Amino acid sequence: METGLICSSQTPRHLSSPPPWKPRSPFLHPTTLLNLKHPIKSTLKPRANAAKGFTGKPPTPLKETATRTEKSNKTNSDDDEEVPQVVYNRIIARILTFVGVPMAVGLALLHIFGVIKEQHMWDLPLWIPFTTTFITFGASTMGIAYGALSTSWDPERKGSVFGFEEAQKNWVEMWKEEDMRA
Repeated sequence: METGLICSSQTPRHLSSPPPWKPRSPFLHPTTLLNLKHPIKSTLKPRANAAKGFTGKPPTPLKETATRTEKSNKTNSDDDEEVPQVVYNRIIARILTFVGVPMAVGLALLHIFGVIKEQHMWDLPLWIPFTTTFITFGASTMGIAYGALSTSWDPERKGSVFGFEEAQKNWVEMWKEEDMRA
C-alpha cells in the first residue's frame, strides 16, 4: 500500500520563493531561542510618562507627575459635586427605559417581519427590516445620552415623563460647565 505525501518523511524537492512584496521573515524556533548565547531583548518596554507624539520634550519624572495628579485631584474634588443617590437612580432608570424600549421594538419588528416572510404573507423587501433596525437601534443608542440629559438633576424635583424641559435645561448647564473648564 502506498502512503501519500501526508505520511512522507522526505521534504519536497522544490519550494517556491516568496514574492518580492512579501519577504520571508526569519523563523525562530523555541529550541533555537533557548540555545542563543545572547537572548533577544525587547526594545518595546512600557515606560511611565512616555512622551506622546512628536513633542520634543523629555518625559517628566514619575514623582512630579504623581504630585501633579494629587494636586489636580484635590482641586477637582473641591469643584465637583457628588451626585445624590436619588438622582443617580433616576438617571439609571431613564437610561434603561430609553435604551430598552426602542431595542425591544426593533427586535419585535424583526420577529414580526420574519414571521411574515416565513408564512409567505408578503414578499417583504429587504430595505424595510434594514430601515426599521437602523432607526430603532439608533434610537436605542441615542437613549443613553438622552436618558442622562432628560433626568432632573435636582434631588427634590422628579421631572416630567419624557423630560423635554429637563433635557433643554441640562444641555445648557452641561455646556456652561465645559466652557468654565476651558
